[in-house]
Amino acid sequence: MKAADALRIRIVLLGLRNAGKSSLMNNLFEKHVSIVSKIPGTTTDPVARAMELDDLGPVSVIDTAGLDDEGEIGKERIKKTVERIENADIHVIVSRIDKEPDESELSLAESIIKKKGLLVIALTYADHSADNVKLGWAKKYPYCNIDNLSKSGIDNFKKTLISLKEKITFEITPLDGIVKKGDLLLMVTPIDTAAPKARLIMPQVETIRDSLDKGCGSLVIKEDEVKYYYDSLKTKPSLVITDSQAFHKVALDIPPKQMLTSFSILYARKKGDLLEFVKGIAALKKYSDKRNKTEKDALAGNTRVIILEACSHHRKDEDIGTVKIPALFRKLIDKNTEFEFLRALPDEENILKYSAIIHCGACMITRTTMLSRLEKIKKMGIPVINYGLFLAWANNLLPRALEPFTEIYSQWKDFEFNK
Repeated sequence: MKAADALRIRIVLLGLRNAGKSSLMNNLFEKHVSIVSKIPGTTTDPVARAMELDDLGPVSVIDTAGLDDEGEIGKERIKKTVERIENADIHVIVSRIDKEPDESELSLAESIIKKKGLLVIALTYADHSADNVKLGWAKKYPYCNIDNLSKSGIDNFKKTLISLKEKITFEITPLDGIVKKGDLLLMVTPIDTAAPKARLIMPQVETIRDSLDKGCGSLVIKEDEVKYYYDSLKTKPSLVITDSQAFHKVALDIPPKQMLTSFSILYARKKGDLLEFVKGIAALKKYSDKRNKTEKDALAGNTRVIILEACSHHRKDEDIGTVKIPALFRKLIDKNTEFEFLRALPDEENILKYSAIIHCGACMITRTTMLSRLEKIKKMGIPVINYGLFLAWANNLLPRALEPFTEIYSQWKDFEFNK
């Protein structure tokens, strides 16, 4: 996924084979995007394309394989479709107007509504006579009639999608609720080997832009310049934001009472559930306390941890996920810990093998996708921790790094790990 895609509303086209999903996709974009054929199962892997949809803004539209696909390969295609369902902001069930509702369409609609998802029914083959049962079912939801051959109904379909804008939960920005106009922010952005050439990473770029939108001043420096610039400032910053890997050095170079957090922790709140990540820290502290009391590894021989990343990138020798965090974990928790480095959650049967999950900042996926992941992890009862919070804890910077998040900071003494 491209960086910009993580900020787009995700619209997923779902339905039976040959319901007209791919034709609808092509008409929506006014060009050939998906392959169209009378042969069932033409669409295999999901096809995603980006566009601007008037007041709805930037969206990503995904064409998927049929819900009734067949065979072993068909099962794999359906599995991919289910993944898209879970990560969608708007679900569109594309269904022929001239045929009775299929059981898979009925159950899918019920499942989406039960999970409080947004649903649109696109009735294709509108040049045919409508089936009364199908029409009655569609009228329970926002729906529209579409004739893909004449392109009739496409504009109405767009308007139906746009009408859902007020019901969509948009991601907050990194600095929402924690800064005000006129604040000075000191942003520490180490340029390490993992940084993209001639560019900053997405959390840094978005936070800098957000500070400008909110009328704040920003001083962007590297970690070896913190003390010089901080001491030179007549007006001290309201907040220092650092790359999590520089937590220790930055904390040494600024006063203890200076408010401090990291880009990764900002993203833990923006993309997921900051409270759930803090609860994950509670489990780590319990393991650590047990180790300190017994002077032996808390879970020796039993600790298996997933390092879960949301994107694909070339891992360097000093990679934060595969090198730095595992080294700290083995030093502070259990030297015999086994790590597995994944970019997708294991299935429910395999996930129970693990003691904890440490997740990246999730800058390359949507909040909807991240919350879906967290919900699955939470149901399994497995502690989940964000990179930034783990590094703050490892550097004895909790609860300090949570101070900008007033509600959670004020509850710190009530969390289990303080009892």
